Amino acid sequence: MDFGYTPGQEALRREVRAFIAEHITPEVIAEMEGHNEGLLGVTPGTSRGPAVHELFRKIYERGWRGISYPKEYGGQGGDRLSQYIVEEEFARANVAVGLTGTGAPAILAAGTEEQKRYYVPRLISGEFSFAQGYTEPRGGADLASLQCRAVRDGDEYVINGQKMYTSGAHYCTHLYLMARTDPDAPKHKGISVFVFPMDTPGITVRPLWTIQNDPKAPTRTTYGQSRTNETFFDDVRVPKTALLGKENEGWTVGTLGLNLDRVGAARYLISVLRDEDIINWVKENRFGGYSPADDPAIRDKLAELWIEAQVCRLMTMRSMAIVEHGGHFTYEGSAEKVWAPEHGVKTSEAITQMLGPYGQLLNGSPRAVEKGIFAHNLMGSFQSGINHGSTQVMRDQVARRGLGMPRGKKG
Repeated sequence: MDFGYTPGQEALRREVRAFIAEHITPEVIAEMEGHNEGLLGVTPGTSRGPAVHELFRKIYERGWRGISYPKEYGGQGGDRLSQYIVEEEFARANVAVGLTGTGAPAILAAGTEEQKRYYVPRLISGEFSFAQGYTEPRGGADLASLQCRAVRDGDEYVINGQKMYTSGAHYCTHLYLMARTDPDAPKHKGISVFVFPMDTPGITVRPLWTIQNDPKAPTRTTYGQSRTNETFFDDVRVPKTALLGKENEGWTVGTLGLNLDRVGAARYLISVLRDEDIINWVKENRFGGYSPADDPAIRDKLAELWIEAQVCRLMTMRSMAIVEHGGHFTYEGSAEKVWAPEHGVKTSEAITQMLGPYGQLLNGSPRAVEKGIFAHNLMGSFQSGINHGSTQVMRDQVARRGLGMPRGKKG
């Protein structure tokens, strides 16, 4: 198997790097920081300034969003590795061009032809953005325990309930919602998925401020959102065409969407950017007369972290290759979801040990290192083991689907 890049892919990487050097100007960077939502990568939906809008217009014109998506749905019909290269390079500049978390993979896999043609091109262009309505006060890691109801009424569904941690609901144009449509069915069987606009009457969004809000995490912080949301649905009426997939088969659609969201550079980049940040800082800085780069213990630890990051990178590429060639993608995304967050936690803790008290100073402290990004990363790193499926649940999926183990007994 050839693990190298083709000449065309190497040329693409050079082209993207040249574009970044030319177009991510001080004006764009200042606007990113001014509109910072603490996310890994500034996206079209979170940055409303003219300079960033113009940047994304140029990126879209070059076809760098949705490279691997079919041409009939607004993509380029290219390969996933080229998409990975583009996502990786832009992520280092704090610009998110991938479609992870947008709902596009699930719509492409389970949507009707009308839904694909309506939503996917607009998600690629950035005209539409999706918040996820999964978690509830009594249904987080055990997502199938959700209680939000959707009741059929003629050609509509009437939705009532509450969702927690609907990050982006205060600026996204649409919502990707899991709701219970058959309360008498087994809990995994009576769930359906709906997609509809956030301005539908009956939706109320309230802020939930995070630990990263005061002081606000600097741009590029992993899981540095200052705000998430709780969202309430009071007799929200959506047309039956908002149903994604078949009624009562939403568990399959929802888990498929989560699994496909793990196919891409985002999960790997969440971890590897932490490694790159501390490696670059160690090489370029000194504490008085002390050079961290000359310390053998620090050099050894950084080498160890870098090697582990490359394992995560290869796991990501394997997942992409499986999907690229039409393989059966099941437990691979779960394995990646375990490795990347736990490596990120390990990296954040190691950085704190390397920097000592300075590594614990937050943004705004006069002695904070790199605006406190390493301290803010440490606070956010533990969240990565919960988002999009807890690592404990992911381990169980690897055991059952990958290793052929029986389902664990309760009790």
